[in-house]
Amino acid sequence: MRIASVILPLPLPEAFDYAEPAGMALEPGDHVVVPLGPRMMAGVVAELRDGAGHNRPLKPVLERREDFRLPANTLAFIQWAARYSVDGPGQPMAIAVRGARAQKARPERLVAVTGKAPTRATPARLRVLDKAVEPMAAAALALAAEVSAAVIKGLVDDGVLEVRLVDPPTAFDEPDHARPGPVLNPSQAAAAKVMSGMVAEGGFQAALLDGVTGSGKTEVYLEAVATALAADPGAQVLILLPEIALTQGVIARFEDRFGASPAEWHSGIPAPYRRRVWEAVAGGQCRIVVGARSALFLPFKDLRLIVVDEEHDGSYKQEAGFIYHARDLAVARAKIEGAAVVLASATPSLESLWNAETGRYRWLRLAARHGASQLPDVTMIDLRENPPEPGQWLSPPLIQAMAETLERGEQSLLFLNRRGYAPLVLCRACGERMTAPDTDSWLVEHRYTGRLVCHLTGFSMPKPKACPHCGALDSLASIGPGVERVEEEARSLFPSARVAVFSSDTVFSAEAAREMVRSMSEGEIDILVATQAAAKGHDFPNLTLVGVVDADLGLRGGDLRAAERTYQLLAQASGRAGRRDRPGRALVQTYAPDHAVMEALAAQDRDAFVAAEMAEREAARLPPFGRLAAIIASGPDLAALEGYVRALAAAAPNVEGLEVYGPADAPLALIRGRRRKRFLVRADRNVDLQAFLAAWKARAKVPSSVRVTIDVDPYSFL
Repeated sequence: MRIASVILPLPLPEAFDYAEPAGMALEPGDHVVVPLGPRMMAGVVAELRDGAGHNRPLKPVLERREDFRLPANTLAFIQWAARYSVDGPGQPMAIAVRGARAQKARPERLVAVTGKAPTRATPARLRVLDKAVEPMAAAALALAAEVSAAVIKGLVDDGVLEVRLVDPPTAFDEPDHARPGPVLNPSQAAAAKVMSGMVAEGGFQAALLDGVTGSGKTEVYLEAVATALAADPGAQVLILLPEIALTQGVIARFEDRFGASPAEWHSGIPAPYRRRVWEAVAGGQCRIVVGARSALFLPFKDLRLIVVDEEHDGSYKQEAGFIYHARDLAVARAKIEGAAVVLASATPSLESLWNAETGRYRWLRLAARHGASQLPDVTMIDLRENPPEPGQWLSPPLIQAMAETLERGEQSLLFLNRRGYAPLVLCRACGERMTAPDTDSWLVEHRYTGRLVCHLTGFSMPKPKACPHCGALDSLASIGPGVERVEEEARSLFPSARVAVFSSDTVFSAEAAREMVRSMSEGEIDILVATQAAAKGHDFPNLTLVGVVDADLGLRGGDLRAAERTYQLLAQASGRAGRRDRPGRALVQTYAPDHAVMEALAAQDRDAFVAAEMAEREAARLPPFGRLAAIIASGPDLAALEGYVRALAAAAPNVEGLEVYGPADAPLALIRGRRRKRFLVRADRNVDLQAFLAAWKARAKVPSSVRVTIDVDPYSFL
């Protein structure tokens, strides 16, 4: 007898053992059905071992399904990701098999000629037969022949046409790697040569493509993609993007370069397309995938290159369910696959810069913009000296610059990384702040819909007429600006201008994002008010002015990456201006123009900012010079929760080079009725942090009402 360890796509701590029935001949990666209590569950075989000497009866595997088998490297990656995140393998497995379990596309109903002559050869019928050179949908054939649906039905009834059920295509068009690309400048060509050499050489290699905004990083990594496709007829490439809004522009670049559209993978694609992509990737019939972070878990047959575009972006961090950072996992997957990985950014993360400086990654730098365009001038507007009018949010210098830009027929972008109309609603009478039920999160006013929304839990309610706390009528005041409020101000200042808002509340899908980007690119918008959805990756030819409404927003709070993220976000937003032959400028509104971030932006001296930030991190032994992890415990019963975290604190192993801070109330101490406590762990780089976390968690029994989450390398400290 052999024992099969089966990973079930559930939040379980480990794989479960089952007996392999005689003659089933299982292999790792097989899709099987097994009993789990009274239920039957589908899972994936992770391992097979000899059952000799096993003295405990095991339930047998019930069925092996033939619909898929996970490749060995994909299975190894899933198990590695679970160990790295100190989580059970079921959660990453659920991500990996989600596409295989999506609904299949229904067969298409097409009509085709049978060869039989019609009993009545009317002109309309003859036009149909003339157009029916290949199977077509009945509606399309009627349109092509300029006849009614009744004519098509009559030919079907007459036996001249027959209805066929045809499965939709599964493979994707083959990209043409020999298709010539754009002419590269010397800096681009040098970087492309190094990257192409990495791919051609084979094996695991990593590179940081560090280029200023507008330097043409996409054109450079497209050359590496072409090399990978040319080197092996089965080679596959994965391009990771942080935002759905960016996928359409990148897909268009791939279509221009290779004459074929790559596959898309993100939360906005329909289930049948998701199933088609998953099966085509597994079967080697899809060469290029452009997708969000979960695309890392696709079952690639022969993955040769991974590109992580905008690698610094915080959106690569998955904060719920299975917690992981796609940039870090992309490097791990490339190593498991023996593939090359390229991290690309105009503002790389300190972790990636440190890896490049220490020689772990090749460092490829593009110091100038492509072509005639120049980096925009960046000017700080000190709001202490140039405050907006009372009740307004745009300062006089920014308003004047917008007016001048409109007069020249150019476009402006107002950047504020805050959705909705106002981030806080409070009562003037009693001071009550509106929060979501059983949650510490403030409710954000959305004036478009007239609702108050919790962006953390999704709760929403109509804005009440009276304060729910004291009952005072018309006492609720909107505090602070969101993009909707800035749009309102822009419309009042420039009534003839065409103003639009680009945020996740106004752009709900990839199609809507494509339309918004098209409208901006073709000059149909004069002033775009946007969150970070439009602050990176987009190329708007006529955009020459960027106004940052609240540059200090990201500096508030105790986040160790606050300065780094603020610099990255503002540099990316500013970099949208002047990307063609017209000069651009960025005006940054701030109350702290002497802050290191603002001084670095104004001087466009990233290296000085990075050096100072690195020195602070090294002194505190924080990432990238040390490692962090968070343990978050939550529960509805405060007494049970406090009892558990006290027991966990007492059970912490004593390890040299490692400190444990906590337990303490989380900044958001109540979410959906569950109280939250946090530990923060700091470790030297030579400490096995994952082993410590796993051993520590096992020392204290978790009450049934308490939920424990481990976040390795946390990006959120709420």
